[in-house]
Amino acid sequence: MRPGTPAAHVSTRCAAPPRWLGTPVLLGGIAGIAVQLQQAALWDWRWYAVLGGCALGWLSWILGAGAARRGGQGWRAAAAAAAAGALLWAVCGLRATAFLSGALDPALEGVELRVTGVVASMPQPREGGWRLRLAVEAAQREGRAVALPPLVDLSWHAGGWGGGGPPAPALRAGERWRLTVRLNAPHGARNPHGFDYELWLWEQGVQATGQVRTGARAAARHGAAERLGQTWQYPVEQWRQQVRDTILARLAPTGASERRQRAAGVVAALVTGDQRAIDRADWDVFRATGVAHLMSISGLHITLFAWLASGALGRLWRLSARLPLWVPAPTAALVGGVLLAAAYALFSGWGVPAQRTICMLATVALLRLSGRQWPWPQVWLLACAVVLALDPWAMLQAGFWLSFVAVAVLFATDRGRAPRPRGVLARGGAMLREQGVVTVALAPLTLLLFGQVSVIGLVANLLAIPWATLVVLPPALLGVLWPPLWKLAAWGVEWLGVWLQWLAAWPLAQLNLPLAPFWAGAAAVAGGVVLVLRLPLALRLLGLPLVLPALWWQPPRPPPGHYELLALDVGQGQAVLVRTARHSLLYDAGPRFSATNDAGERVVVPLLQALGERLDRVVLSHGDLDHVGGAPAVLRQQPRAEVLGSIAADHPLQALRPVTACVAGQRWQWDGVSFEVLHPFAGAPPTRGSAARPNARSCVLRIQAGGPEGQGGATALLAGDIERAQEAALVAAGAPLAADVLLVPHHGSKTSSTDAFLDAVHPALALAQAGYRNRFGHPAPVVVQRYEERGIRLVASPACGAALWRSVDARLHCERTAAMRYWHHRLPEP
Repeated sequence: MRPGTPAAHVSTRCAAPPRWLGTPVLLGGIAGIAVQLQQAALWDWRWYAVLGGCALGWLSWILGAGAARRGGQGWRAAAAAAAAGALLWAVCGLRATAFLSGALDPALEGVELRVTGVVASMPQPREGGWRLRLAVEAAQREGRAVALPPLVDLSWHAGGWGGGGPPAPALRAGERWRLTVRLNAPHGARNPHGFDYELWLWEQGVQATGQVRTGARAAARHGAAERLGQTWQYPVEQWRQQVRDTILARLAPTGASERRQRAAGVVAALVTGDQRAIDRADWDVFRATGVAHLMSISGLHITLFAWLASGALGRLWRLSARLPLWVPAPTAALVGGVLLAAAYALFSGWGVPAQRTICMLATVALLRLSGRQWPWPQVWLLACAVVLALDPWAMLQAGFWLSFVAVAVLFATDRGRAPRPRGVLARGGAMLREQGVVTVALAPLTLLLFGQVSVIGLVANLLAIPWATLVVLPPALLGVLWPPLWKLAAWGVEWLGVWLQWLAAWPLAQLNLPLAPFWAGAAAVAGGVVLVLRLPLALRLLGLPLVLPALWWQPPRPPPGHYELLALDVGQGQAVLVRTARHSLLYDAGPRFSATNDAGERVVVPLLQALGERLDRVVLSHGDLDHVGGAPAVLRQQPRAEVLGSIAADHPLQALRPVTACVAGQRWQWDGVSFEVLHPFAGAPPTRGSAARPNARSCVLRIQAGGPEGQGGATALLAGDIERAQEAALVAAGAPLAADVLLVPHHGSKTSSTDAFLDAVHPALALAQAGYRNRFGHPAPVVVQRYEERGIRLVASPACGAALWRSVDARLHCERTAAMRYWHHRLPEP
């Protein structure tokens, strides 16, 4: 929240009653929610119901007069906190079990269903197709009615999934469609420090994802996609889409400059909350300069809108002679500001940050209207508890912590009884001070959550906040009533972009550090808060030692002579990070999902930043997009890494960085660990042009730990996409194939993992990197059977997530199973 808003200046002068138990109740309830969110699996709903009923009765007895005569005040406070914690823990568990009861039946995964439903939100354009959310009304499987989750997310690709179908039509929110779809349970990548896609879908209320099938085969069996008409449902979403499309059509017509198109996307995002309208390059600039919070509908925008609306409504209310007699102007302004802010949040998409902010504003407003004047810590706790009672899973979102820590810091550093500054210069100085306080206090938290912080964020926000507040946001919002104002907003965005791009080009504009463990991050956050509190300087400086461990933290590395292998969860693709005591290697960089989306940007680069990795070498096994689609993003982020691979001379990657060809016999050693290229053989015909099949020239890399007295230690074999012919050639050549860990060739395709090859390698563990329910059927059942017959443990990434294996103890760590929570999709390990 911004200072100067109703929530930021709640009176804190009156102390709470001496025997008031509100604080322990609020603390206990928040703690109960936090504990419940750590459950790996839910209990039967009856246990939650019984525990919740007992906790409610216990809490009522404690708060009643009967318990006042038993025990001291400390006993009552502890008992009240425990009872409130048990009650909120049970309520959260009941809500989760109720939601899971509507999950997709596993028997309906991957089969064609005929579904009738209404487009429930603005469809998002995706490379000639759409991403849409469908509210399901009815569904059939082969003529029989089946039950589906109420909300599903669908991809409608141009030409239909797999091609051969008609182009994707224009879609509008509120339209009713009859579609042929294939659905899957929500399943996202699970990587260390990665985005929890399944939690995001859980909070959105989505319990299935899938694709629209419009090919000739699906149409012949079930009928073509049918638009059944426009409905009155979801009127706000219909209006949002109309406004978004109008903004883009007015500000960025066909032939408009790229600069104007990007500005139009920012204006559309500010007005309608459609953050996908903002270009990815602009997001990079916003993050580097620390102004990303200004360019999306966040708590800042909602609170600012509430403040402006409250002030304007109060002035208008006082102009009337009768209205203040019915309702006092301050009350009308307070209530009206919150209601108008809620309307703005609803129009902007009612996202989780907007919901959280409206709950906070409404809680504080009701507290003021009741005439109660609580100390700020209790006001803060009450708002926090209300938000979590409505949305317990918000506690796992970074925005929740950023919002509440910022509000707490502003409360704690407020002058309280000091008079409000008067005059433009005085108010500007107060705003500058408060912005500096929030920047310093949140910097450690930002490092803990994201591993990066904008060094120039304070400088950028000095101009960006007033410019966006006074020049960009008002005409953008008022343009809904008078569209010509959108051009003024776009002009403001363009000039702000010039300023931000200049700042982003500064050396060390953004500080990237390895993600510290929780203890170091929590200490740093506490240190940042201490630094900005109104304390004597000597006491504030004690916060510096608390910050230092997070700044100096370096993730532990393997001891000399050993290595660790991390097979990332990148879907249907391949990416493996190999770390020794002082060096790092990346074997492949994951797939490209679309022209603007790839695993390098989404998975590999964030992981490298979180670990503080500086790659020494990138090995690109061959040129298929599921192996090198993420390479451009990785190479941009790792400018000093050498590149080794089997990449055609005319491949676009050659223009980014010269690629040294893989040849059998290449060797090097890092920190006592040996690396050797086993394939392709010298003298083999080179890959020419994009039409040649590159699998035959896949780089095969053998990694061996240094054993005692010169003997070899644990060995890993990374086989790329080699097939039968290449496996037979390696066996015939007597290549040193024996290994403890095998990266399954070609993701487990039937074209690879021949009997002779597996007998020669004979690993104890095999890792298959493949997508969940991928259309190729990897790993193929016949291949799985070959591994099982030899007693080889086969682990696929859909069941394991990112797989970490260390040569020092030969143990496997699966990210999905180690960090399992009840909202995560469960798969049996093959």
